[in-house]
Amino acid sequence: MTRSVLVVEDESQVADLYRSYLEDDYDVTVAETGAEALSAIDADTDAVLLDRRLPDHPGSEVLREIRDRGLDCRVAMVTAVEPDTDIVQMGFDLYLVKPATRDDIRTVVERLETRASYDERLQEVASLVTKRAVLEAERTAAELDASEEYGELLDQIDDLQSELADLSEAFSPDDYRLLFREIGDEHGSESA
Repeated sequence: MTRSVLVVEDESQVADLYRSYLEDDYDVTVAETGAEALSAIDADTDAVLLDRRLPDHPGSEVLREIRDRGLDCRVAMVTAVEPDTDIVQMGFDLYLVKPATRDDIRTVVERLETRASYDERLQEVASLVTKRAVLEAERTAAELDASEEYGELLDQIDDLQSELADLSEAFSPDDYRLLFREIGDEHGSESA
């Protein structure tokens, strides 16, 4: 079954480039505005590559609407906006800072596919750990120490990891290795 990817990018050339990276393996739809994205997305959309800067709506508002609709798709922010602690409150799964190569885009979509197979709590932990890794790679220790949002993020991660400790017994060894290999890969690639 071909998986559906929605690319939300206001620069036509960049959107066409992302489409060309994915179209051999995915059903790709492109939207150049937030309004187009919200019209195009539906229950059949598996993954969204979402720019934060769109001509009509901030990507964060589009993301909030996607989550408010209860759509079960994974979302990666693919943007030139350097991350700050404001990302803590956003409901994305992955964050990729442009420029993005073919390998970057394909890897992000593959990771979103993997995340779609996680249960809700694992998705939440993976999202929070991604946010922590992005912030630690892009902000100084002093900035993070001074950030109430970052402290809350760390508390959320600790709480969820405690909840998941009991669930780890239910994992097969392959599932467990995959989860932590992906988190490790994200940590390494995002801090590089």
